[in-house]
This record gives sequence, C-alpha cells and structure tokens, in this order.
Amino acid sequence: MDEHKISVEELYKRTESSPNGLSSEESQLRLRKSGKNVLTTHKRFRLLYKFLKQFRNFFAILLIIGTMLAFFAEYLAPGQGNLYIGIAIMSVVIINAVFSFFQEYQVERVMEGFRKMLPLYSNVFRDGKLIHLPAEELVVGDIIYLSQGDKIPADGRLIEEHVMKVDHSSITGESEPQLRKLECTHENILESRNVVFSGTLVQSGNGKALIYATGMNTQIGKIVSLTNETAEVETPLYKEINSVIRRISIFAVAVGFLFFVIGLLIGRPLISSIIFAIGIIVALVCEGLLPTLTLTLSIASSKMAKKNALIKNLESVETLGSTTVICTDKTGTLTENNMAVKTIYLNLKELTARHTNLPQMQNFQILLKTMTLCNNARIDAGMSGDPCEVALLKFSSSISDIGQLIAEEKRCNEYPFDSKEKRMITVNKSDDKYTAYLKGAPEIVIEKCGSVLVDKKRVKLNKKIKDQIAKDYRELASRGEHVLGFALKNTKSAETSEEEFTFIGLVGMLDPPRKEVPEAIKKCKTAGIKVIMVTGDHRLTAEAIAGQIGLIDGEANVMMGDELEKTSDEKLAQFLKKDNLIFARTNPIQKLHIVKALQAMGEIVTVTGDGVNDAPALKNADMGVSMGLSGTEVAREASDMVLMDDNFATIVNAVEEGRTVFDNIKKFLAYVLTHNIPELFPFLAFVLFNVPLALSVILILCIDLGTDIGPALGLGNEKPESDVMLQKPRSRKDRLLTPTMFFQSYGIFGIIEVIAAFLTFFFVLFSGGWTWGQQLAFNNPLYLKAVTAYFVSVVIMQIAGAFVCRTKKESIFAVGLFTNKLVLVGILVEVLLVSFMVYFPFSNTIFGTRPVGLVEMLITVPFGILIIAIAEWRKWLIRKENPFAKKYLEW
Repeated sequence: MDEHKISVEELYKRTESSPNGLSSEESQLRLRKSGKNVLTTHKRFRLLYKFLKQFRNFFAILLIIGTMLAFFAEYLAPGQGNLYIGIAIMSVVIINAVFSFFQEYQVERVMEGFRKMLPLYSNVFRDGKLIHLPAEELVVGDIIYLSQGDKIPADGRLIEEHVMKVDHSSITGESEPQLRKLECTHENILESRNVVFSGTLVQSGNGKALIYATGMNTQIGKIVSLTNETAEVETPLYKEINSVIRRISIFAVAVGFLFFVIGLLIGRPLISSIIFAIGIIVALVCEGLLPTLTLTLSIASSKMAKKNALIKNLESVETLGSTTVICTDKTGTLTENNMAVKTIYLNLKELTARHTNLPQMQNFQILLKTMTLCNNARIDAGMSGDPCEVALLKFSSSISDIGQLIAEEKRCNEYPFDSKEKRMITVNKSDDKYTAYLKGAPEIVIEKCGSVLVDKKRVKLNKKIKDQIAKDYRELASRGEHVLGFALKNTKSAETSEEEFTFIGLVGMLDPPRKEVPEAIKKCKTAGIKVIMVTGDHRLTAEAIAGQIGLIDGEANVMMGDELEKTSDEKLAQFLKKDNLIFARTNPIQKLHIVKALQAMGEIVTVTGDGVNDAPALKNADMGVSMGLSGTEVAREASDMVLMDDNFATIVNAVEEGRTVFDNIKKFLAYVLTHNIPELFPFLAFVLFNVPLALSVILILCIDLGTDIGPALGLGNEKPESDVMLQKPRSRKDRLLTPTMFFQSYGIFGIIEVIAAFLTFFFVLFSGGWTWGQQLAFNNPLYLKAVTAYFVSVVIMQIAGAFVCRTKKESIFAVGLFTNKLVLVGILVEVLLVSFMVYFPFSNTIFGTRPVGLVEMLITVPFGILIIAIAEWRKWLIRKENPFAKKYLEW
C-alpha cells in the first residue's frame, strides 16, 4: 500500500514495466497468470437452481410428503378425492416457493451495482501504441490513457496529468471532484492526489497512469470482498416464522403419526389409517400462513412506500419494529441538506448574512471575491458540487455578477483541498497580476496568515487577535454552523508559498435541521430506541445539531474517528452503553465497526448510508437504509429500505409501521390457529369414538386457503393500537407463538368452536333420524348436510374470531366494529364463498356439500357471542393491569 509514496522508477521495477507499457506477449502471459480484471462476487446460481432451493425448507418438505401421501392414497383407493387434496397441497408449496424465490433473487442484485461501475473498454499502451481494449484484459504494468468522461478501469499511479480532475466520491465519499498531481500529497493512499482508483470517473483534463492493481486487488475490489464476506443477516421475523412453522409442523406430524399407529392398533385398514393421518396433518398445518404473511407484508410495504419508505425485502418491514438502535448520518438525513450562508465575520465582528448594509462594508467585496474564486462549484446548468461551495456561490450570486468576476480573473493554479491539509488555494491572474486566495478550516487559515484586514487597515495578526478569532469561530460552530476561514495575498507567479496570507474573515453556513426530526427523535426515546449520530462532520457542528433536534439532552459523549481506530472492542462496548452518543469524523469502515459492535451487544441495528463504501455496513446491519435522493446505486442495492426523501422522520414512521406489522401478524396467527382445533377433532372423534367424520380434508383446505385468508389479511392491515410507540422494542426472546396464545387459540376458543360445530353436526344427524353407532355412506345426503353444517359453523365462528383478534388490549367496541374495512371485505368474501359452496349444485358435487337452513346456522351464534365476551373480559383485565392477566392472559 505504498504505491503512492515510492518513486515512479521504483514502481516501474516493482511492476516490471516501463514508460512504454507492456508488449502484447507479456500482457497475455500476465493475464493467464493473474486472471481477468473483473470484480468476483459469490458464485451466481442459475435461476432454476434458486427456485428449486426453495423446496428444501421444513415446511415445504412436510407439505410435499403430504402431497405424495395423498397421491398414494388416490392410487390405493381411486375416486375418494385424494387427488384434489394432493393438487391443492402442492399448489400451496409452489406458491410459497415463488414468493421466497423473488425475495432471495433480490440479494444477487446487490453485486450488480459494483459490476456496472467498471468500464467495458479502456485505452492502453501495448507495444508502444495506444489501442482500445476490453477493460477486463488489463494487467498490472499496463499504462492507460485517461481523458474527460472516462471511467477508470483499475488502480493506477499517475505518470502524466494535464489539469486532470477525478470524482472519487464512490470510493472516498468526497462529493467534489479533486485535482490530480504527480506528487504524493498524503500518507493515506485514498487521500493522495497521485493515484486513481477503479470505478471512479475523470471529470476533466487527461493523463496517463501505470496500473499497479486490478480486479479484486483494487480499492473497489476490497469493498466488494468485504461486502461478500459480510453475511446476510436473517431478519428477526424470518427466524420467528421459521420457528412457528417448525413447531406447528412437528406437532402436526407427531399427532398424525400417533393416530396412524392408533388406527392400525384398533384394526383399521392401512389405507384408511394413511388417509386419516394425512387429514390430521393437513388440519394442523396452516397452509395459508405463508401466503397470508407475504400478502400482509406486501400491503404494509405499499403503505410505507406512500410515506417515502421503499421496502425491498418484505420481511424487513417487521425488522424496523424490533429495532433497538438507529445509527444515522447527519447531513441530509437529520438536516435539510440545504446549506446556506448565515453569518459573515468581517473586521473582527459578527454580522448576519441578511444585514442590509453588508455590500457597502469595508473589506466585504474582497471576501466576496475570495468566496467566489476559491471555489470549485459549477455554475453551468445550475449550481452543483460540494454543498458548502454551492452555498458560497449562491450567496455571492445574490449580491454580485459572479460570472463576470470569474471571467475577469482566470485561475492558473490550484492547491486542492484534502482532509489532511484542510485548505484550498487558487492562484488567479488579472492584468498580469497574480493573487492567491485561501479557504479552509479556520484554525488552518489563521496559522497561514501574518496579518488581518480590520476596517481600512492591515493589522499584524498577533496572539490576542488569533485567540479572539478562535473564540468567535467556536461560538459559530457551537450554534451548528459550518465555518470556513478566508485569506488572500499577492504573488509574483502562479506558484505560491503557504505563508504570510492576510486574513479576511469567516463565513458561517447552516444546514438547518428538518422540522419534523425533533418530534421523531422524541418518539424514538419514548419507544426505547437509542439514536446514535455517525457523521464525518466536525464534533462541534455535530453536537450543535444534536442539541437542536433533541438527540442529546445533556453533555454529549463524542468519539472521533481516529480515536475509534485505537479503541478496543471492550472499551467501545462500554462507550456504546452510554447515552447522548455522537461519532464524528468517521469513515464508512468505522461505521461498519460500530454496527458490528452493537450487534455483538445483542442490539437490533438500523443504519443509514449513501455511498459505495457504505455497502458493507448497510448489508451487515439488521436493517440497512439508503438514501433515494443522494445515495449511490450500490448503496440502494445493498440496503433493505430506501428513503425516497432522505428524511430521518421517515425511518421513525417506518418503525411504527414495523411494530404494527408484528402485532398484526400475531393477531392473524391467533385467528388462524384457533380453527385448527375444529379441523382436528373430527378425525380424533372418528378414530376414538367411531363418530362419522364431521369434516372432509377438502373442506379443511377450503378453510385454510379460502375462508381464512380474507379476514386474516384484514387483521394484517389493522391500524396500530394507541400504545404501539410507548413500548420498548420487542426482545429477541419474544415469540410470535407464545404459550398464552397457544392456550387461548387451542384450549379456549378452539374448544368452544368444536362444541358449537359438533352440536350443529349432531343436530342435523339426529333431526334426520340418525342413531348413535349407525354407519353412514360418504355420499349419504344426510351425512353430507351434517358435514356442511359443521363447516358452516366453523365459518360463523371465524367471523366472531376476526372481531376478537382485531385488538390485543383495546376493546373492539372502543376501536369500532366497522373501522377496518378490509376485515369487513374479508368477511363478505368469506360469506359469498361459503354460499357458493353450499347452495350451488355444481359446487355441491365438487366439495361434497349440501344446503343447510337458518336454524342450523343460528345454533352457532351464541357461541360466537361467548367468544367475544370472553375476549373482552381478558382485554379489560389487561388494561386494568391485573397481575394475573398480565402474566397469563396477554399474548
């Protein structure tokens, strides 16, 4: 990593090259040895393999086995409807696989942004001649020619340059294109002006570079490697859903196998035992769970998109709800990204930029000229460039004709700004006179000055005046202003020394906090979410902004980037436990370090970023959030969410939506699980008590994939309860399927549904003249009517259950029975579907149903009212903070 420090002659020896470049023969030998100049990402699997991989999870395997058993049962006993059962179950497997495939396919796109950064062709010297070659054929030792508009294909050391500027923002984060030089200007290779990096862009000028690194050995290659090595973080919801499916599936298989054995032991035929084992598994496995979940997350994602939060990975919607720490940038996220000049410090006095007599004040025109000429912002086709320099030009143009000023004094030399020097110098010429203009960090500018302009005099810059300027500068910075110092001097040529400048004044610029951010920060604190500012800005500016938005409410705990580099993991963990945290002057790799440290402490971390070098942190975080307005393509691809307005408040709104999503998933899970019991008990009664089978497998699938899904989707779209942002983030130990929910769904509401459904079933049988122990054929009209009555009873109880599950704590009557239109639509669809299945002869043949009367339906209604009454009593106890209810009834 010293290619920028050693002499060009030494680099020629190291790369075994020369000023004429390589021969074609030598380049081919090196290409075969070192490989192509490409960015290597993880092995890209074929789409078919990716799709087939979705069938490996436990849930899919279980349903595939169920499908095979159904087809086997159809083979042994044709015409019993097992063929349709197998087709229905396999359809569920395929639908779930398709949803999962499209989500996983998004991951591979993360690397596409990197690949697009490299050019397809490059101009290279081979055999002493300049030729046009594919960039992937470049090797170490090649000499390339670069001109305006070229993408740089590999890392190289400049051996020739002509007013060459390169945009390195994709690597270093610097927003302003920087002038190149042939000399080493910084110890850090990323800061030195005599190198160019793969994937960056030549903005102006031209030059030649000696390639010393290609492919994965380049700076961008190292970022790709780091991103490759950064494992995908499974979302908490993904883990929870897998856990729920695993537990339910194991329970279903265990019960199915148990009753398969019992069936054989009591003398039932093998085929009969297999069919009923399938029925039990189908009854207990929630086939509609994953489609409902995916659709619920899609709805939530659409709602968030309308609020300027674009979710790329559906499961990440909920991750926001469990976030415990947000690591946020400052500029543009907490602030408006609208830098404007606020304060002018002239003649050792502070003035507002709106001062009416400012243009007439002594020395102001000199300051204005320095602000304009020592500036790289572009005025053609609208102003663009570094936000601070744009702010300076906008201020200048509001007072003077800067175009004429720039035309009158042509720039003939530039000493560019970098993070080490913290200053910029331009030398401009007018009427054979040279003037050097200096701009930079106030403390740096002051040290380069020997005098200061005060009113009409040039006064010696003594220690007393220096201290006064420094004190006034800190006062501006403490108000959140970004402060720059300005100076000038006359020179005899385009070259100048960096001493004996005359100090002119200071300019304070302010990027105001977004108006909605303080309230968003307050919400985070109420919700138990720690917000940490991670910025590249000065600590005083960061502290000031943090104080204005309420991020800190006392003394700030600030760690600088260079201090972070030297801090051990143990000490960093101790620091991260503190409140009022700010990390200032940090780079993206340090941001990744902070994220990993927080995750090691058990935190669920959301992090913001916008640059290519933010990709590892965005990918490693539990929730990566990129900027839609100012972010790079690679950052957007690596993130889970894109802020279309770059606004911190949007993140907080998304957190509220994420918390609501988790609560709503619990609600529809409780709703779906309740109906497993009335689906299961007909098989138990049939095997144990020789009762006619009260529900067919095909009708179970109609419940799970038909009547269940509409209301479940409505529950997934329920509005947040009033205390959703008053609670702490959910613990990693919190589960979707809790013992309390399991007991309520299976042990209370499920049993009530079983009683209601069997009561209706036997009412129909006994009313039709059936006697206990009498065998009924599966196509007997009385039997089919009783089965239909059982099915309709379950659906009626589903309607009651939908209202019960709409809230966890609040009374459904306080919320309003008719406030969730999607639940009402789901119920309407459910009723229409059942009516079609029950009252149309064509459907009777397909589903094995028969029409039932009003009397049979009314039997179930009191049990639905009972479920609502029990649920309201439970919620009332929880709202009263009853200790027993909080411990045993809250789910």
